[in-house]
Amino acid sequence: MAGSSLLALIDDIATVLDDVAVLTKVAAKKTAGVLGDDLALNAQQVTGVTPERELPVVLAVAKGSMINKAILVPAALAISAFVPVAITPLLMIGGAFLCYEGFEKVAHKVLHSKHEDEAHHAERVHALTDPKIDLVEFEKDKIKGAVRTDFILSAEIIAITLGTVAASPFGTQVAVLTGIALLMTVGVYGLVAGIVKLDDAGLHLSRQGDPLQQSLGRGILKAAPWLMKGLSVAGTAAMFLVGGGILTHGVPWLHHRIEDMTHGAGPVLGAVVPSLANAVVGVAAGAVVLGVVTAVKRALGRDKHAP
Repeated sequence: MAGSSLLALIDDIATVLDDVAVLTKVAAKKTAGVLGDDLALNAQQVTGVTPERELPVVLAVAKGSMINKAILVPAALAISAFVPVAITPLLMIGGAFLCYEGFEKVAHKVLHSKHEDEAHHAERVHALTDPKIDLVEFEKDKIKGAVRTDFILSAEIIAITLGTVAASPFGTQVAVLTGIALLMTVGVYGLVAGIVKLDDAGLHLSRQGDPLQQSLGRGILKAAPWLMKGLSVAGTAAMFLVGGGILTHGVPWLHHRIEDMTHGAGPVLGAVVPSLANAVVGVAAGAVVLGVVTAVKRALGRDKHAP
C-alpha cells in the first residue's frame, strides 16, 4: 500500500512537472515579441553611461526588474483566483498596447527625418559632455527610467503568460509564472550585459597583436550597431505578430475566420496565413490606437511633436 501510494505520488509530481515545462515553453514562445523589444530597449537605456558603469547600471535595472515581477506575479495570481473574468480583457489591453508600441516605432521612423534624429542625438551628446551635469544623478535617472519601462514590458509578459495558464491548476500557474519571471529577467539582462559590452570586446580584440584577433575585433565593432538595429526590427515585427495574435484570439468570430482561411489555404500557405493575419490585425490595431492616443494628446494640448 505504502509503495503503491509513493509511486502514485511520484507519478502525479512528474505529470505536474511535465505540464509546467510544456506551459512554460508555450508562454516563452508567446512572450518572444516582448523579449526582442525588451533586449533592444534595455540595451539602449545605458546609452550615455561611461563604459565602466554600464554593467553596474544593467545590474541595478535587473534588480528593479525582479522587484517589478515580485509585485506583478502575485497580482496576476490574485486576478486568476478571484477575478478570472478579467484575464481576457487584460490580455486584450496588453495586445493592443504591443501593437500601439510597434506602430508608434514605425510612424516615428516614417515621419521623422534622419536629420532630426541626428540633431537629437547630437543634443544628447552635448548635454552629457557638459561639466555641469551631475553624472551620479544622470545615472540614477537612467536606472529609474529603465525600471519604469521594464514594469510595462514585464506586465505584458506576465499578462500573456497568465492567459496561457488560465485554465491550469493554481499550483501550475504559480510555477509557470514564477519560472517565466525568473527566466525572462535572467535571460534578458544577461543578454543586455553581453550586448552593451560587445563594443568593448571588439575594441580589445582589435588592439591585439594577432591579425586574426584584430580582424575579429573590427568585425565585432562593425556588427554591433547592426545587431542593435536587427533586434529593434525583429522586436517591432514580433510586437505586431504577438499583439495581433492576442487580439484575434480574443475575438471569437475573427479567430474562427482565420482558422477557416488557414484550412482552405492548403498545407503550404496554411502555415503562413495565421502569422500574416495576426500581423495585419496587429498593424491595423496599432494604427487605430496610435490615432486615438494622438487625438487625445492633441485635445489635451500635450502632443508637442505631432506632425
